[in-house]
Amino acid sequence: MSSTLPGVPDVDEDLATSVTERLAAIEERLRESVATSDDMVRWTSRHLMDAGGKRVRPMLVLLSASLGDIDAEGVLDAAVLVELTHLASLYHDDVMDSAATRRGTDSAHALWGNNVAILTGDFLFARASGLSARIGADVVRQHSETFERLCLGQLHETVGPAAGEDPFAHYISVLSDKTASLLALAGSLGASLAGAPESTAGVLGRYGEKVGVAFQLADDVLDLESDAATSGKTPGIDLREGVPTMPTLLVRRRAAEQQDAVSLDIVRRLDGDLSSEKALDEVVSLLRSDPALEETRQLAARTAEEAMDILAELPAGAVRDALMGFTTTLVRRSR
Repeated sequence: MSSTLPGVPDVDEDLATSVTERLAAIEERLRESVATSDDMVRWTSRHLMDAGGKRVRPMLVLLSASLGDIDAEGVLDAAVLVELTHLASLYHDDVMDSAATRRGTDSAHALWGNNVAILTGDFLFARASGLSARIGADVVRQHSETFERLCLGQLHETVGPAAGEDPFAHYISVLSDKTASLLALAGSLGASLAGAPESTAGVLGRYGEKVGVAFQLADDVLDLESDAATSGKTPGIDLREGVPTMPTLLVRRRAAEQQDAVSLDIVRRLDGDLSSEKALDEVVSLLRSDPALEETRQLAARTAEEAMDILAELPAGAVRDALMGFTTTLVRRSR
């Protein structure tokens, strides 16, 4: 019989029950992990946690651990570790992007200011580091390497490609560091801590790298197609901050190569003043109807197929099937 995981249909019933029960336990552990006597941090550290979220990374830890002993010591802590790290990065990202909303609520920096948001993110990173130390030295190493990649990804996004560097290759490398690295950690940690073969952990690490890029490319589409009520964030906010996305890179390349009026108009608007809601809405509308959006959607789908090709190296069974469904859900989501 089949059942449903959050957002993932047609999962083996026993597997779905196993993962769902542990996701509930992880929610409790997340809250326990940020418990503090400090009155201010007690509220700020739980702000985005309480706003919800898909818990994609903990779910990947649990699905990967299902290839071994999901109840092995460290598995649940690893799931909390990756989610805490993700949440911490969101506090920082929203400051960098001047995002007014996140997950359908005011962003932390909009409520308390940039300094409080940044320091709250640092607090969550500190708590995540404490968890990694509790699991073991090798996890400390892997987590620190991932943390380094998160920082480098944000830095490279901020600075942009070097002179002569392919902007598309640069963008994919940013996605790999900012998003995919943490999914890779989730997959490899889940498998290794559960006692799965080392080769299995390697497969899931490579899978996480690939599916993370697909996930972010799909997010580029979602950022333009959705509205704040469904996505929880303002459409086109990256455009206002001048942050490259795959659709805008495609439009810029077409404008440079073809010099067509539509592409040049979009580029002119992208490089202009997008501080007003009217200006931002207009360029979002143009991009929604531009072929670049569908090109990005197809690239996300192809990248997801490459991720599923990696999963084909795993033993056939309920877990592999669930990971296939998990992949499809990530790139076809509506919010």
